[in-house]
Amino acid sequence: MNQLPDFSTLAVGDALPERVKPPIDRLQLALYAGASSDYNPIHLDDDAARAGGLPGVIGHGMLSMAFLGQLLTGWVPQRQLRGFSARFVAMTAPGDVVTCRGTVAARGEVDGEARVELELSAVTQDGRQVLVGSASVALP
Repeated sequence: MNQLPDFSTLAVGDALPERVKPPIDRLQLALYAGASSDYNPIHLDDDAARAGGLPGVIGHGMLSMAFLGQLLTGWVPQRQLRGFSARFVAMTAPGDVVTCRGTVAARGEVDGEARVELELSAVTQDGRQVLVGSASVALP
C-alpha cells in the first residue's frame, strides 16, 4: 500500500487507481462459497442455476463487493474507512474480468475529521456495470 492520500491535494473528480481482477473462475467461486458459507447452488452448479432460470453459474454478488473493498483497502488502510455500501445491478459469470473504480464525489469535515466521499463502480470487460456504491474515508 502506498502512503495515505493527503486530503488537501484531493479534488472532486479525482480517480482512485483502478483495480482489475483476473477472470472469475469456478475455483474462486467454490473457495468464496466456503469462506462466506454461501453454498447456494446457483453459484456452483450449472444445472441448478439453469433450473432457477439462469444461463448457468453466476458469481456471488458479495464477491464483487469484496473486489470493491480491495479497491478501497489498496488505497487506504481499512481503519480509515467510515462507511462502505454497494447496490448490485447485474450478475457476473465465470470468465468475467471485473474492473473496480472510484472517484472523489465530495470532500469536507465530519465529526472533526477530514473526509472524502467516494463513488464506486465495478464493471465487466464488456462495460456492463455490476455494482455501484459509495464509501466515506477519513484522511489526514
